[in-house]
Amino acid sequence: MLKSRTFLKKTRAGGVMKIVREHYLRDDIGCGAPGCAACGGAHEGPALEPQPQDPASSLCPRPHYLLPDTNVLLHQIDVLEDPAIRNVIVLQTVLQEVRNRSAPVYKRIRDVTNNREKHFYTFTNEHHRETYVEQEQGENANDRNDRAIRVAAKWYNEHLKNISAENQLQVIFITNDRKNKEKAVEEGIPAFTCEEYVKSLTANPELIDRLACLSDERNEIESGKVIFSEHLPLSKLQQGIKSGTYLQGTFRASRENYLEATVWIHGDTEENKEIIIQGLKHLNRAVHEDIVAVELFPKSQWVAPSSVVLHDEGLNEDDVEKEEEREQMLKTAVSEKMLKPTGRVVGIIKRNWRPYCGMLSKSGIKESRRHLFTPADKRIPRIRIETRQASTLEGRRIIVAIDGWPRNSRYPNGHFVKNLGDVGEKETETEVLLLEHDVPHQPFSQAVLSFLPKMPWSITEKDMKNREDLRHLCVCSVDPPGCTDIDDALHCRELENGNLEVGVHIADVSHFIRPGNALDQESARRGTTVYLCEKRIDMVPELLSSNLCSLRSNVDRLAFSCIWEMNRNAEILKTRFTKSVINSKALTLSSPEVRFHMDSETHDPIDLQTKELRETNSMVEEFMLLANISVAKRIHEEFSEHALLRKHPAPPPSNYEILVKAAKSKNLEIKTDTAKSLADSLDRAESPAFPYLNTLLRILTTRCMMQAVYFCSGMDNDFHHYGLASPIYTHFTSPIRRYADIIVHRLLAVAIGADCTYPELTDKHKLADICKNLNFRHKMAQYAQRASVAFHTQLFFKSKGIVSEEAYILFVRKNAIVVLIPKYGLEGTVFFEEKDKPKPGLTYDDEIPSLKVEDTVFHIFDKVKVKIMLDSSNLQHQKIRMSLVEPQ
Repeated sequence: MLKSRTFLKKTRAGGVMKIVREHYLRDDIGCGAPGCAACGGAHEGPALEPQPQDPASSLCPRPHYLLPDTNVLLHQIDVLEDPAIRNVIVLQTVLQEVRNRSAPVYKRIRDVTNNREKHFYTFTNEHHRETYVEQEQGENANDRNDRAIRVAAKWYNEHLKNISAENQLQVIFITNDRKNKEKAVEEGIPAFTCEEYVKSLTANPELIDRLACLSDERNEIESGKVIFSEHLPLSKLQQGIKSGTYLQGTFRASRENYLEATVWIHGDTEENKEIIIQGLKHLNRAVHEDIVAVELFPKSQWVAPSSVVLHDEGLNEDDVEKEEEREQMLKTAVSEKMLKPTGRVVGIIKRNWRPYCGMLSKSGIKESRRHLFTPADKRIPRIRIETRQASTLEGRRIIVAIDGWPRNSRYPNGHFVKNLGDVGEKETETEVLLLEHDVPHQPFSQAVLSFLPKMPWSITEKDMKNREDLRHLCVCSVDPPGCTDIDDALHCRELENGNLEVGVHIADVSHFIRPGNALDQESARRGTTVYLCEKRIDMVPELLSSNLCSLRSNVDRLAFSCIWEMNRNAEILKTRFTKSVINSKALTLSSPEVRFHMDSETHDPIDLQTKELRETNSMVEEFMLLANISVAKRIHEEFSEHALLRKHPAPPPSNYEILVKAAKSKNLEIKTDTAKSLADSLDRAESPAFPYLNTLLRILTTRCMMQAVYFCSGMDNDFHHYGLASPIYTHFTSPIRRYADIIVHRLLAVAIGADCTYPELTDKHKLADICKNLNFRHKMAQYAQRASVAFHTQLFFKSKGIVSEEAYILFVRKNAIVVLIPKYGLEGTVFFEEKDKPKPGLTYDDEIPSLKVEDTVFHIFDKVKVKIMLDSSNLQHQKIRMSLVEPQ
């Protein structure tokens, strides 16, 4: 059956276009219940159970399926994901609304529907002849969708009677909308709120903790005192931003001071790029990473960023006067040039809340169900939750979600989501650092795995199309022992004309990952493989990363080859690119190098074995860099507007001040006018009496550098890569572990006619979005890796006890020194001011730089001896403490 709608639309040119939309209605869409004679098994994929064995409900004793509305799906997804909730009908109407309103929830619900053990069934009610409803005159879209959901619920209850009368199967409509529920009951549909249904599951009391707390009135503080000003509605905010009354930006809370934040203003304006927000009322319930609207104060009210460290110590939540006292501590007399643009948050444009890891601060009131949750991330405020399992959750890492933040509440309200495990346990802490750094690490879904090649796999005639057979060449890979995701291999041979042919062969991952499918989307989302101390989170499934794409020895593998003809001075005469088939040999590293790799956890920079390995590694690295530069030039020639490139901005000269001063203090000169002069002066900066000095200078140099980033060539005009002193650069050589390289492979394949293009590949705005995600994922991977090293270092010192080691001073501060301990590759701060102890006399000299503590003077690069121990006084934030042993 065909329904059609006709409407007129005005075009940009001012013309009128007639649009006809056709809507097909069918009889053969299955209800999802197995054994339904009326549907004849028309449904495919995951289906409902014939006899639901759900937990007993005191409200609905008969076997039943659940049918939730849109808001239940959006706000109670944590309840729906619980293993206790099964046999749920997800309507097409609901799914479409969720997709439009929340991409993260939509992804979670898709994952649940793909999990066969949950028995969630997606019913295409908008195309079923008996459940489709047309919008009536005067009815808004929301009311029409509510009616469509009720029509489907009613149809299901009638339809299921046909399966078996004695079965008495019911469909229960779950909605938190009071009016919708009343209408459903009037129409004879069994309907309950989510809270009513969950509380009726007497065998699963823990589910109540996972209910999102949506009614602010129910959670009002008894005093009812209004703390915060009202957020302006979105329409007013948009008008204000348009007129320039308000500014839009990203809210960044401070780690050091819970009463201060910075808003990074969106747009190209250089003026007022950062706005400081100080004080609880001015922060006005914004949470880290929210998109907010701010009102800029007149210059007479501007303040300077505070140097005070303030952590929320959980004062009595009604005692806002105490907060105001603390705010006075922020206001210090400063010179006018220190003042920064200052303002207040007037409204929230977009909440960017996520599930937060942390610990429960159990209420002191006996039998209380209301407790405060302290997030691990110090930028997130405490969250008030209701739970009946407080004594069980004490001393454990848990996940909590924010539901809302009423004007009369000192803290936001939220609900318990998940218990991760005991604090300090390896598995628990690894899970926490992956969640906190937003590293996608769930197992690959069936939808993703379905796009992998079927095993056993072999190269076919079709695979050989547009591909050269290079199996006759002696190709070898050089990788550390135990490495299974081998991206690259090399060959070198003498040509008849006396020149050399050198080839870099890279795993052809883009052959297996085709644009737009679920495997491609998941790889793009992950962006990079994340290497933790004892775990690897792959970007692509293991079948590809460790097998079919990995250039393992003595097996045929598909590759993408970059081949140069060079003369004996290593000058490039010709460059060509081809898809290929290779058969690689693996070079096994000799035992000292193997030993080095086992020791590499200590990052020991003075280990002599480093040098032996570095020569082999640097040879491979040189050719990989050359391949990346050659490919960058080629794809930019072909796609000047949409090549994916990588740039490394030159640091501002002020970044190098500390390096230049530190070298000068050791009578050495470091030149920083160009990357080449910097590299040359570092090579010359040797001290026979102090061999480790050069390593320290290089470590200091990396601290001066900017972050390298991916970008789209059509959206930028500065391509230069400072660190490699190259005018153009990209990433081509690691497609198993970096998604950027897959895009570059696709661009190069189109450029040489080895593969076909697709629309997104030549859309510079889409490419810029991909680059933005990749830069974020790479940064988060880096932070997660550092957090993993920090945690494993803590475990190491927990078992070691107190240790004394030699260290070198990297930086001097006004009241501390930052030291590096070569033996452990560990960096830490030695403070000279201690709580409850008399303050020593401190004199800081910025020019040398040096710090005088009483009669002892400390300079950068001085050798000291420090005591290292693990401080576990704060369970959530355990840290390594260092104190000075020598000089006394």
